[in-house]
Amino acid sequence: MFSKLGAPELLILLVVVLILFGAKRLPEMARSFGQSLRILKSETKAMRKDDADVPHTGVHAAELALQSAFDARHAAPEATEADIHLGVETSAGGAT
Repeated sequence: MFSKLGAPELLILLVVVLILFGAKRLPEMARSFGQSLRILKSETKAMRKDDADVPHTGVHAAELALQSAFDARHAAPEATEADIHLGVETSAGGAT
């Protein structure tokens, strides 16, 4: 839909915006738009940080358990299925 938006179209759009809002109001609108983007960016960064700080529960815990079982299976090929399910780690020297 917007793939054919070239220089002439952008110029027409800029003229329409200039007519609608006026030259005095455009810098103020641009400033407030920039501030809004900065606030949005800082809030999303804070949400990502909060997500990283939350302990894994539910589905995430199951995924972590499956991943650790997978890692244990490939790290110690001599381990049996029962050892992996029970969480028993084996080493080259024997069971610990």
